[in-house]
Amino acid sequence: MFTGIVEGLAQVKSISKVKSKKSVASTKLSVNLRNISKGLKVGDSVSINGTCLTVVKLSKGIADFEMVEETVRRTCLSLVRPGDMVNIERSLMVGDRLEGHIVQGHIDGIGIIQEIIRSQTEIKIWIKVSNTELLPSIVPKGSIAIDGVSLTVIDIKNNMVSVTLIPHTLSVTTLGLKSIGDMVNIEIDIIGKYIIKNLPKD
Repeated sequence: MFTGIVEGLAQVKSISKVKSKKSVASTKLSVNLRNISKGLKVGDSVSINGTCLTVVKLSKGIADFEMVEETVRRTCLSLVRPGDMVNIERSLMVGDRLEGHIVQGHIDGIGIIQEIIRSQTEIKIWIKVSNTELLPSIVPKGSIAIDGVSLTVIDIKNNMVSVTLIPHTLSVTTLGLKSIGDMVNIEIDIIGKYIIKNLPKD
């Protein structure tokens, strides 16, 4: 479990297809975690752009992760390339402050940035939600994770949602590097998921 409070940025070293027939994974992702790797060990969970992945190899700060086809299909991690920066968050420890919201690292869908509105104090981003079935679980002033960053939903219009980014978020996450047309991972609030799931059907 995570909180959506990004610990730092890390650079992608490589991404490649898994050639071994013994592995169920389809893609291997190597990331240079640098100082974020301190205390990390094989088997630990790490959020990469909001996607919960397991460390399968660790050497001198470079961590290898394997992704099954479901992860590749549901997220936009397959689009990262060597040299790209990704958001990193270690899993939550018991007793830590929950400063964002409960984030599982289970991506619900992909969004596409439609508009970026800049002001002196913040940036407002409009994101098109590709899977419209997610929209009933997204509410104004509710929580949403965009590429693993815990944010508050500002507006909802048709199949688009908006969030605002303060200068600190822009400087410590990859969201400050995004452009119109870029794709992002979306995880909706787990509480909203269960409420919608258990609502009486008409």
